[in-house]
Amino acid sequence: MDDKKYTTECGGERHKHIKGINCDVTGCVYHNGKHECYAGEICVGPSDAKCSANTVCATFKPKEY
Repeated sequence: MDDKKYTTECGGERHKHIKGINCDVTGCVYHNGKHECYAGEICVGPSDAKCSANTVCATFKPKEY
């Protein structure tokens, strides 16, 4: 299997696509342009959120254009 097909470099690190995570944030360095996240792991919070509108992806890192 070609490893490059399943990994990408983000911030100098190589990670695999996180299966089951669907991301629409195209301005994040971990977004691959196909609704996939390559962060390696994600952190979502805050812990006191009562609905999805109160949550954020703390792993988000903006792309530098």
